[in-house]
Amino acid sequence: MENVTWKPRCAWLLGLSSMAALMLFLLLSASSETRAPVRRVLSATGRELRSSSSPRIKQEINRRHRKVVIMENGLVKLTFSNPDGDIIGIQYNGINNLLEDHNKENNRGYWDIEWGEGTERNMANNYDKLQGAKFKIVKADDNLIEISFNRKWNDSSDQFPINVDKRYVMLRDYPGFYTYGILEHPKEAPAAQITVVRATFKLHGNKFHYMAISDDRQRTMPSASDRTKGKKLAYPEAVLLTNPSNSELKGEVDDKYQYSSEHKDIRVHGWISSHPTVGFWIITPSHEFLTAGPMKQELTSHVGPTSLCVFLSCHYVGRSLMVKLGNGEQWKKVFGPIPIFLNSVPSNHHNSRSILWENAKQQAQEEVAKWPYNFIHSNDFPSSNQRGSISGQMFINDRYMNESTFGAKFAYVGLAEPGEAGSWQWENKGYQFWVQADADGKFSIKNVRPGKYNLYAWVPGVVGDYVYDNTITIEPEIKIELDNLIYRPPRNGPTIWEIGIPDRTAAEFYVPDPLPNVTNRLFVNKPDHKQYGLWDRYTDLYPKKDLIYTVGVSDYKRDWFFAHVNRY
Repeated sequence: MENVTWKPRCAWLLGLSSMAALMLFLLLSASSETRAPVRRVLSATGRELRSSSSPRIKQEINRRHRKVVIMENGLVKLTFSNPDGDIIGIQYNGINNLLEDHNKENNRGYWDIEWGEGTERNMANNYDKLQGAKFKIVKADDNLIEISFNRKWNDSSDQFPINVDKRYVMLRDYPGFYTYGILEHPKEAPAAQITVVRATFKLHGNKFHYMAISDDRQRTMPSASDRTKGKKLAYPEAVLLTNPSNSELKGEVDDKYQYSSEHKDIRVHGWISSHPTVGFWIITPSHEFLTAGPMKQELTSHVGPTSLCVFLSCHYVGRSLMVKLGNGEQWKKVFGPIPIFLNSVPSNHHNSRSILWENAKQQAQEEVAKWPYNFIHSNDFPSSNQRGSISGQMFINDRYMNESTFGAKFAYVGLAEPGEAGSWQWENKGYQFWVQADADGKFSIKNVRPGKYNLYAWVPGVVGDYVYDNTITIEPEIKIELDNLIYRPPRNGPTIWEIGIPDRTAAEFYVPDPLPNVTNRLFVNKPDHKQYGLWDRYTDLYPKKDLIYTVGVSDYKRDWFFAHVNRY
């Protein structure tokens, strides 16, 4: 990138009142004589955005007489409440605030949690925004700034029994920032249970109208007010749009659960604004800090406009995924880091949305390649040289499928907390590391945190769960090469009959068309069938008695309903 001359930025000092004497300015970048050269940063199209510089930070009192922390690098400017640590402003590419500035300051960019007292009742009736009590600069130099908003469990009157350390990182030349959280249940804290941990960003409703979840799930979305004016359906999240501001959406159903994805498929999602054309993207560079394995479904982005990173929840599973922390139990987990990536193109550029989406996907690949990040300043986040790896090859031994042992084609192989076969599906306190084997069953799991694990696996098309006999201890810089693994599926004899395919999806069964008056046109003729009310079609098809499936005659693609539901 071309070097340019640095010019002092004096705007920080403009318009300050007499309270300036009380402000603590932490100007942590170098002076004009020693500052590193400013570099030009380009957008997704190669267009120069603006001159970037070393990241800088300051504390001040804003015009609402509230303490704030401001962090910027010439590309992005972040404003945090202090010491709460909520993001109240994201300034980028000429937009003063990407977040919804009509919302209260604690309802724009924040971390939150749902929790309950004790462990006896499966109840999480408390809500906490995970706000800090103290602000700290963890690291600051010409290339990065990392800050912390933290709170001890006994700092607050509500006695939320978890220590919270909420971190934000800004890098030189990076159009965005990183965030992660460290939650700790100390030995002396009372028992608690947790159902949800997430990072939430509520974007500017007048600017962000187009949402992208995947290559085939992108569309112009209704507004929050469109939902308010709509007709509520079977549950609050599902609304029939009766009088939307965009008439093309009239008669469609909006339901945030239609935009969920399996963990293994959550890599990047977000929103695109117009005038100017800007992308806001949440990237998941690793799945190690998510719970319940690769097939667990989770929310992504939805109407608001809102983007989420849900680190832990009971969605689609239920209360068995509640994290229960007993009296005297010590627990600590790092959630993240995740990047928030911003990009832009000229508003009149052809295919601007496609360009931003492809650029976001490319950035997501780069973030995955950089994992684990080497710029995180926490002893609880091990770097690459503090991690280990494990590799091997898995085979299937099932003489009724093949007379000779054969490779476990495209098996899902993972490390998780020690337990029984399949227990990874309910594991929610530790870290999990999953890969998909190749066509011969070969796999390699890299960058694993030190600790004790069981190795689990399952193979698409093969019944059952595999667990390695011995506990595996991962140590820094140690590469474990396992002997050949043999999986013997549970069987007492040859298969007499079966319905469907053992692949942990219902895609092969009969999925009916939705009723025409409750459709989302995005999913018409799409294989994922994320339409509202499909379960109710069972009553339409079998109004008086349940389906009858005749082995040898019926076809599960046509005759076996995709879900087990009640008739009205």
